[in-house]
Amino acid sequence: MNLYTSGTSIECHRTRIVLSEKEIAHEKLEVDPKKLPEDLIDLNPYCSLPTLVDRDLVLHNSRVIMEYLEERFPHPPLMPVGPVARAQTRLALFRVENDWYPLADIIETKGDKLAAKARKELTESLISSVEVFNIMPFFLSDFFTMVDASIAPILWRLPHYGIELPKSANAVYDYANRIFEREGFQLSLTESEREYRL
Repeated sequence: MNLYTSGTSIECHRTRIVLSEKEIAHEKLEVDPKKLPEDLIDLNPYCSLPTLVDRDLVLHNSRVIMEYLEERFPHPPLMPVGPVARAQTRLALFRVENDWYPLADIIETKGDKLAAKARKELTESLISSVEVFNIMPFFLSDFFTMVDASIAPILWRLPHYGIELPKSANAVYDYANRIFEREGFQLSLTESEREYRL
């Protein structure tokens, strides 16, 4: 199993977290998103990262890859068992992917004015979610799920984004530290990502 990944992408990072949490043997192929290798271009018509190659199967899109890994390697589970809890987890994933990931992308790629606006929106959204971070050890769960794997890359990058949450949001930092201390999270980090916290 090979994973084509970027050293800095949050989409790639959350995929690496799932691979690490499930202790799935794989080869990590870190590539430059601006200069993709020919073999990846041949494999993936969208020329996107991450891309997972498992024998004859080629998957792209981090969510598709994560769900495939969950189904192929069910232990430890990263999704709840019951349909109601699974639906709630999928809604939380939807929110992270549609509300927070685009803001993170703007902060990373756009000019000062747009980045400042996105930085403010992401800060306010995290602050407004403090109570949710405070309810359970993990995000709306007693155990680590795909939602945590998706939130963690953003929280890890907060210093890099120039975001400092107020003391009233300490529950977010407490949650983040619980995730960051996990062996799976530590193993998922690239050298570039480690530098965000030096």
